[in-house]
Amino acid sequence: MTARALSVTVDGARLLDGVDFAARPGELHALLGPNGAGKSTLLGALAGDVKPSAGSVSLDGRDLTGWKLRELARERAVLLQQHDVYFPFTVRQVIEMGRAPWRGTAAEDDDERLIEEAMQLTDVSALAERTVPSLSGGERARAALARVLAQGASLLMLDEPTAALDLKHQEDVLRLVRERATAGATVIVVVHDLSLAAAYADRVTLLQHGRVVATGTPGDVLTAERIGEVYGQPVEVFEHPRTGAPLIVPLR
Repeated sequence: MTARALSVTVDGARLLDGVDFAARPGELHALLGPNGAGKSTLLGALAGDVKPSAGSVSLDGRDLTGWKLRELARERAVLLQQHDVYFPFTVRQVIEMGRAPWRGTAAEDDDERLIEEAMQLTDVSALAERTVPSLSGGERARAALARVLAQGASLLMLDEPTAALDLKHQEDVLRLVRERATAGATVIVVVHDLSLAAAYADRVTLLQHGRVVATGTPGDVLTAERIGEVYGQPVEVFEHPRTGAPLIVPLR
């Protein structure tokens, strides 16, 4: 997936400004930056849910505007930042919705297997018959992720999938999508925790004011000087003694 000179303007505000971006199969690519940097807008534009005011987005070499909606739904699965469900659907029913793009195709035969697998991977099997409005925020987030996984797409686009989760489930989610990337999927994920992103991402793109500050490996991009400039918060960056990944600690 690639974007070229991508800009998004809403109500006169430039949310993205000339962004170039690329994510590859087998790669977990994290979008980073402070609040209002343009991370969710970029993810929405890449998903085809936000219309660019300039520039282009292409998937598998085809401009995104040339994809039919159902066709696109079979290629990419999107987890939004807001995933509230107000109707009394059960967790299983919500996850089943992820299989809708494959209705009427031979892939329908995989529905039950993929639904069960997604529930197990996200630790929601015990919640299958609970209604979504009865769940905690973290449980809802895991059910929403299970729906995305059950969709069976080769491109996963996740907006803050760890935001409502406890420590264990944060690690579980990043480990899970890391495994998907290793198996050949393309994963684009918005993450606020810089150390968490550095631990699991192959590449990161750091945004500020709708522009790309830097793209590269976590070690190359996440320097103390650059983080301090972008976030307005001095930090110390240490190398993890076992993995070598950057550990970012606010200077207190």
